[in-house]
Amino acid sequence: MVRSARFALPLLAVSLALIGPPSPAADAPSTEKLNKQIENVALADAAGKASALKDHTGKAATVALFLSFDCPVSNSYAETLIALHTKFADKGVSFVAFVPDTKPETVAKKASEFKLPFPVFADPKLTVAEAFKATTTPEAFVLDHNGVLRYRGRIDNAYSARMKKNPQTTEHDLRAALEALLAGKDVPAPATRAIGCHIDPLERKILGDNVTYHRDVAPILQKHCQSCHREGDVGPFPLMEYKHAVKWVADIVHYTQSREMPPWKPTGGVEFANARALTLRELDTLAMWEKLGCPEGNPKDAPPPAKFASGWHRGEPDLVLEVPEDFHIGAAGKDEFRCFVIPANLKEDKYVVAYEVKPGNATVVHHTLNYFDTTGKGRKLEAAEKARAKKPDEKDRGPGYSVAMGIGFLPNPADAPRPGVPPVGSLGGWAPGQLGAQFPEGSGILLPKESDIIMQVHYHRTGKPEKDRTKIGLYFAKKPVEKPWNTLVINGMSPLTLIRAGNANHTEKGGGYVTGDATIYSVMPHMHLLGKSVKMTMTPPGGEPQVLLEIKNWDYNWQESYWLKTPLAVKAGTKLEIEAVFDNSAKNPNNPSNPPKLVTFGEETTNEMLFGFIGAVPAGTERVRISKEPLKK
Repeated sequence: MVRSARFALPLLAVSLALIGPPSPAADAPSTEKLNKQIENVALADAAGKASALKDHTGKAATVALFLSFDCPVSNSYAETLIALHTKFADKGVSFVAFVPDTKPETVAKKASEFKLPFPVFADPKLTVAEAFKATTTPEAFVLDHNGVLRYRGRIDNAYSARMKKNPQTTEHDLRAALEALLAGKDVPAPATRAIGCHIDPLERKILGDNVTYHRDVAPILQKHCQSCHREGDVGPFPLMEYKHAVKWVADIVHYTQSREMPPWKPTGGVEFANARALTLRELDTLAMWEKLGCPEGNPKDAPPPAKFASGWHRGEPDLVLEVPEDFHIGAAGKDEFRCFVIPANLKEDKYVVAYEVKPGNATVVHHTLNYFDTTGKGRKLEAAEKARAKKPDEKDRGPGYSVAMGIGFLPNPADAPRPGVPPVGSLGGWAPGQLGAQFPEGSGILLPKESDIIMQVHYHRTGKPEKDRTKIGLYFAKKPVEKPWNTLVINGMSPLTLIRAGNANHTEKGGGYVTGDATIYSVMPHMHLLGKSVKMTMTPPGGEPQVLLEIKNWDYNWQESYWLKTPLAVKAGTKLEIEAVFDNSAKNPNNPSNPPKLVTFGEETTNEMLFGFIGAVPAGTERVRISKEPLKK
């Protein structure tokens, strides 16, 4: 950590001075090299065979692409580029790609994995990037038959910002540029702004050593980033060494300053034990390191390398349930939410006191939500999915069933297997960097006999076909559980709710009263894609409201259980409330309908809902619940 003697500027002032508001000019597309010939730069493949740019040009046009196999935005375009190459291959258009600051052998291996059908060259010294004045991956450049640059910029408008996809791709800029050239017309939009990952310079001017990698930056990356950003895990690029941090410093600073990374959505409420937020000093350390040119410092100042366990962190589980066969995830498209139904085959009720999730392929598993189901409805949905006719080109295939939200059905109390036992219940969730959950001493979740486990797995795509078999390990109580874990549910939305099209600030709220004394351990709000902000509060009898959790920028892709750092004792009659704002306007990039449509309550993508889940342990042996009406004195 940086000491004030070396780094004495006020923290907030440093952040604002270094980062500042974005300049309007920064969003303007570059026009460098447009209408000029590109020099005939020398190239070499992994085998050392020499060639030049002109050896790879087409008779009618040439598409030069700058890609990065570490950049998730770039990788997501693999299938799009393959399709464009196929479409224009017999029309005299050649494709050639360059990967900046990467070794030729690495490029050859990755190009093969992504099945790219055109030549892909390493650009280790950024010679080609300099010739084109490329700044981003992915970025496309179109040369006419004379080698004159006629288009530069994005491939299409699939993204509104880095890692933020538009609901629909409506502008196909690269395709339009090629079609115009082949028709003998001017390119309609010769320059667009490419969205993706920065191409960083190979050399940086070091301006000072007040902040160095080994002494100041490495501890921050170890603490907050490396659990995901390491080889074979879900982070899109590793951050284990100095060279990794230097390569991605622009992204590190951008995403940490915007608070998008580490992924932690709460902006208010109580303190949470599983918080991933950086401190102001940590943020300023990273920003200052980039400003100083990324000095490496003395390796002797580095902390010992972080160690990551490969087995079960809590020891061997009492029951390990695994998806029965590989699930295949296609290279491109929207994220996949897949529910896997796994019979627990228990002959008697068990109390789960801890659980842990182990992805089979950590590079694609974004998070899981875990449930038990006594109704058999999950099995029926899986059977229906298996029975339906598959499309010939279907690339997501395997066990389970696809859902857009939740588990595909809403619990009905009438389906309870017996009094006091819910028909469907939550077994918590998991996200990268977490170790599952251990419930408080003496408490646990009742897992009814003969129930199924439903794991909803959120898969994100890597640009190439992947497969996964995720496991969940359950740990059962070894002694009687006297205080069962309660999941208190606050319903904030009526089944008759109507969210009008175009309404950017539709508010819903609801609440109820705790029927007995209890201790709150966790909170979790739940909405769908129109969610904009959400707040959960508690008001003790005769007391003032207290915010438990507030999220001002809701993101369906980053929902999880928030565990209180200090469990909170509440009295019977305490009011628990949830309030949320929904954005059903065309300006909401997550709106599943374009143009917006009337939205009602429900489980589907085009529906909405609002629930607050509160994990609690009763003070006595009886379960507590939420009453709509205040308790009688």
